[in-house]
Amino acid sequence: MNVRIHGRNTEIADDVRDLALEKVEHAGRIFDDVGNVDVEFSENGNPRLTDAKYRVEITSSAGGQIVRVESAAFDARAALDTASDKYERQLRRLKERLIQRSRRLSHKDLNALGDAVEEVGDRDAVVVRRKRFTLRPMSVEEAALQMEMLGHDFFVFLDADTGKQSVLYNRRDGDLGMIEPE
Repeated sequence: MNVRIHGRNTEIADDVRDLALEKVEHAGRIFDDVGNVDVEFSENGNPRLTDAKYRVEITSSAGGQIVRVESAAFDARAALDTASDKYERQLRRLKERLIQRSRRLSHKDLNALGDAVEEVGDRDAVVVRRKRFTLRPMSVEEAALQMEMLGHDFFVFLDADTGKQSVLYNRRDGDLGMIEPE
């Protein structure tokens, strides 16, 4: 496991850096194939946000999925504790999900995102970023899990039941909505 710990708008003390490395490695023992883990500390300079002054974001890939968690607290250690607990919980849920799925189906990976991310360099262009990924058949529950793991508000997937492309999204009332073609 390769852990990259860095700060944005803040310096990270050596003891906090060592603690972050220890906590991420401890959580990473759940999966054998956790590759690169990115731990980013950031500090908000707004004096009104004393409860959320420090923010920690942990991003990694495990089991062919991208796992991303973030947490904010009054100091860096508290934010790190909360984020590492969330990270470990997400890894456990993903591993349990993969194990259950492997027992039901012959293939073991969920819809893996492609690595191709294309940046448009022209200043006059409207599209500033383009992502490409392969659509593999998955159930609505798997799409919801992947959307939650990524921390996005929507997710495009190939519905295994209908064989059509669909969009799953978070509604304002907290439920999920789905857009399907006719």
